Amino acid sequence: MIIKSVSLETVCGITSKLPDNKYPEIAFAGKSNVGKSSLINTILNRKNLARTSSQPGKTQTINFYNLNEELYLVDLPGYGYAKVSAETKEKWGKMVERYLVTSKQLKAVFLLIDIRHEPSANDVGMYNWILDKGYEPIIILTKLDKINRSQLQKQVKMIREKLQASKSTVMIPFSAVTKQGKDEIHEVMTSVISSKED
Repeated sequence: MIIKSVSLETVCGITSKLPDNKYPEIAFAGKSNVGKSSLINTILNRKNLARTSSQPGKTQTINFYNLNEELYLVDLPGYGYAKVSAETKEKWGKMVERYLVTSKQLKAVFLLIDIRHEPSANDVGMYNWILDKGYEPIIILTKLDKINRSQLQKQVKMIREKLQASKSTVMIPFSAVTKQGKDEIHEVMTSVISSKED
């Protein structure tokens, strides 16, 4: 996939009206410290488009990135670690639910999980919730460079079992450092664009 143009087009807060986009959308969900901003920057070939932070919970809005005037990458607020009140977390949850339920253009949901650790209760809950909304999540296993190559299959199997994911569930190990997994993610993005044109 050739990245010709990228722009942060729309930022939606808790009370914002969601955009009625004409291009297909792919959403990115994951825990606050799972490396979502790093992944988005990597797959878009940009250094600081999505703001990375040592403080988890930086993304508090739904951010729509227009890619090549043919696809939107939708960055959802991270869950789990942000130091905010329960009331604010609940509002974020409702905002994300409103997006997942009402978007007419959402074609795929990437769920990011840290490959080093067993999925948390929040991860499992989010996976089941996305399934419940009618989407088959594509699992991106982040921070691949932090484990030994020999551990890869064991970690993938453990995560699949913990999520109770079917054999057909796509899992893509990914590293923002080595760029491994980037091509596979680009393939999914390209297939979403081409399915729109059929």
